[in-house]
Amino acid sequence: MDIELPDPIRRADPGDWRKLADITAEAFAEDPVNNWLFGSQAAIRASFRALARDIYIREGFCHLAGDDGATMWLGPGQSGDMGAIATARFALAQLIHGSIGGLKRAMHAGEIMADHHPREPHCYLFTIGTRQSARGKGLGKTLLAPVLQACDAQAIPCYLENSNPDNHGFYAHHGFARKEIFACGEGGPPLEAMWREPQ
Repeated sequence: MDIELPDPIRRADPGDWRKLADITAEAFAEDPVNNWLFGSQAAIRASFRALARDIYIREGFCHLAGDDGATMWLGPGQSGDMGAIATARFALAQLIHGSIGGLKRAMHAGEIMADHHPREPHCYLFTIGTRQSARGKGLGKTLLAPVLQACDAQAIPCYLENSNPDNHGFYAHHGFARKEIFACGEGGPPLEAMWREPQ
């Protein structure tokens, strides 16, 4: 995709996976779904490190705003399948930093999300987040806008799963509408699937 990035946003390089993940983990520290799945900040961070390194930097496209904000995306046609080696590394990270229960919940949640994932071509926003010290400064909008503008120009819809009800207004303001709500696992908090048509 042809995406014009304004300062201070830049495309993440392969070596940025740890920074990308650690910003995201801090942003999701109080996220209901991630806390239910993993149970600790160390396990949340380990999860995002594995996913950033093995899927989103490798197959998708990721953006950084200095050390303050980050996004992880998959473009149309990019599957995000982990494969055997990435799955094994994800599992090992959870066993070291989390628990077997968290690993089982995360793997099951991944299956549920895949079942609900739209089949038509789209851009998938996996994560967007900022450091706590950077909140309230419009950085989320700055991170999101270039991709939405590119999607509008190329007539590509966007999809995300909102894991925190507090963020519904932010996504709705940027054109995302609720598609459905589904539980991330038995007894788990809901995920709000949201879809954005090109504008």
